[in-house]
Amino acid sequence: MDENTREKDNQVAEAVKESQNRKKKSSTTLDEAVSEDELSPIEEVRLTVLNTDDMSLPVWTFRMWFLGLLSCILLSFLNQFFSYRKEPLVVTQITVLVATLPVGRFMASVLPKTKFRIPGFGSREFSLNPGPFNMKEHVLISIFANAGSAFGNGSAYAVMIVDIIKAFYIKKISFLAGWLLIITTQVLGYGWAGLLRKYVVEPSHMWWPSTLVQISLFRTLHEEEVVDKYNKHRISRAKFFVIALTCSFCWYVFPGYLFQTLQSISWVCWAFPNSVTAHQIGSGLNGLGLGAFTLDWTTVASFLFSPLVSPFFAIANILVGYVLIIYLVMPVSYWGLDVFGARKFPIFSADLFTGAGQPYDVSLIVNDQFELDQVAYAKQGRVHLSTFFAITYGFGFATIASTLTHVALFHGREIYDRFRASVKGKDDIHTRLMKNYKDIPSWWFYLLLAVTITVSLALCIFLKKEIQLPYWGLLFAAFLAFFFTLPVSIITATTNQTPGLNIITEYIMGVIYPGRPIANVSFKTYGYMSMSQAISFLSDFKLGHYMKIPPRSMFLVQFIGTMLAGTVNMSVAWLLLNTVDNICQDDNNTWTCPSDNVFFDASVIWGLVGPTRIFGSQGEYPSLNWFFVGGIVGPFLVWFFHKLFPKQKWIPYINLPVLLGATANMPPATPLNYTSWIMVGTIFNFFVFRYRKKWWQRYNYVLSAALDGGVAFMAVLLYFSLGFENKALHWWGSYPDRDTEHCNLATCPTAKGVWIDGSGCPVF
Repeated sequence: MDENTREKDNQVAEAVKESQNRKKKSSTTLDEAVSEDELSPIEEVRLTVLNTDDMSLPVWTFRMWFLGLLSCILLSFLNQFFSYRKEPLVVTQITVLVATLPVGRFMASVLPKTKFRIPGFGSREFSLNPGPFNMKEHVLISIFANAGSAFGNGSAYAVMIVDIIKAFYIKKISFLAGWLLIITTQVLGYGWAGLLRKYVVEPSHMWWPSTLVQISLFRTLHEEEVVDKYNKHRISRAKFFVIALTCSFCWYVFPGYLFQTLQSISWVCWAFPNSVTAHQIGSGLNGLGLGAFTLDWTTVASFLFSPLVSPFFAIANILVGYVLIIYLVMPVSYWGLDVFGARKFPIFSADLFTGAGQPYDVSLIVNDQFELDQVAYAKQGRVHLSTFFAITYGFGFATIASTLTHVALFHGREIYDRFRASVKGKDDIHTRLMKNYKDIPSWWFYLLLAVTITVSLALCIFLKKEIQLPYWGLLFAAFLAFFFTLPVSIITATTNQTPGLNIITEYIMGVIYPGRPIANVSFKTYGYMSMSQAISFLSDFKLGHYMKIPPRSMFLVQFIGTMLAGTVNMSVAWLLLNTVDNICQDDNNTWTCPSDNVFFDASVIWGLVGPTRIFGSQGEYPSLNWFFVGGIVGPFLVWFFHKLFPKQKWIPYINLPVLLGATANMPPATPLNYTSWIMVGTIFNFFVFRYRKKWWQRYNYVLSAALDGGVAFMAVLLYFSLGFENKALHWWGSYPDRDTEHCNLATCPTAKGVWIDGSGCPVF
């Protein structure tokens, strides 16, 4: 037995040595040949990224195109499909990254290696199978997948404009207008992002920390293949993936159809069936979620993505902020101080209300021109928010303000020094290696920017009735996005924090152009998303920079993937909006559109009614503007105490933007989404990582991908086989706690004499 083990160890060692020798022979630059001043100045980069490049590896392969396009289509379809469901699931790039590896290797083993020529390409030869499935192909496939998941957002942001027009305002918008809106908002930022590459991609001090996670995973999956091949005592990643995928697929039939109560098990409600307060405390979907848990992966991974791929320090920061806001601020505000008349409204709700606690009928205040009817608004009264929803906006104001001051105080010198070094410093080894490839001509980006601006202007001028945005609004939004792209991308590249422009853009447009809801959300989307897309574009370029992917290949894959994903997003949205009865309405238990509900409320608050009538002198919530001041001042206090007590090492770890923004996804996310995400993330990324590190390193990301994939495929199967024909079950186990059978009192207000029609709430 010992001899066999020793022989296998020798085989492994020889295989690894042979692999290393092959890499050395094919590499254009070797680690030993790199002088100290040519290495990256960032230690994390030096430890993670290879200083070599094999230019002989094929990139434009049939495998890359087939798997890349397929991944893009699947992810854009699944993510758009799931975005309408009660517990949306975002299938991320990581899922495709893991799943396509065994498929790519299988294709490399079965495709013919015959070489052939294509007319028009001269004497150049092509093959469906040019060699082993390599890491560069894998990177480009993952870039395709990233476009399919809208760079981690799930689906194109502008789809929600189409959703609220058709499903909430019950107005019309053409497929062409919706498609152009989606494509232009997704692509607009690419034009100027490409021109900024020399400032935030090529410099070594602009290191983009988030890309290192992907690089570590790529290297783990590819470089351990030789060792895994000779180890027969443990299950391979591919086999583990198939087993976990099958289990996830089979299990989801229970919470997804047969036994939907498993989506939210709120035992506090069951223990006290007639107590409004107990339901408010214990409901996982409509209350504070104390003690609630779930056996449904979509509930765990909704809104916050898979907890298995989030590092524990991020989970810990979110845990602290979540506990402070949900279990300290909210109880005091609701039961203690009755802030903003809190007890006239449900404790947790993203809906809009009248001053008496009744649901606000938005349709009554929209005139035929799709603008605010001021007479009807005066008659129905001011818009009121639940105290939780109002405080959420306040914390959003504070998060934006604190991000700017926190970054300036704690990272300002670092950003300034690195930017100066990036401008004046020498090229590191990665930039030098990338110069071996043809760069992208600047006119590509100028042309893309000119075409996108022209099409966007045509959309605003000729289809203005459908999107309301005037041409000057488009130009103003593009200017804001362009102005902020460079500083925000520098912040992201050095601190991994990305301040958003969503609240700022809707606030500005709401002040200068009130009464027009679609104009407001269109302005927000052009301003916020074009900057966000530009930064995602640059982040992917940095990944390609580290992985030595030809720049032109990166550009084409990103552009084609974005166009394809946007088209699929719009097609799926159009299909569901026109075939699902009462989609996004309260009486539809499955297709509740949680994100669209919040987006609709934002269009009313910032666009239709306007911030002046909500957060200004004419509204109920002008005091929330003080959160801006608190956000600005807060980091100064932390910084002051850090300077006053420099030996206290824990003080700099107080990250106010993270703490204040911990519940930024609530609503539409619920407390149950957060508690289950935190619990699962802590188990795997603290306990398993600490005590079973080898298992975690080998299977953690694979398990995450399998869980996402199995749930996604079963949910689609259930919809097309049963949901499409409205074949639903009706029994005790068919109702999660947002419905009348369970925790129904969680939506009740607790003020005397106030109740919501049709809710079943008792009259106090």
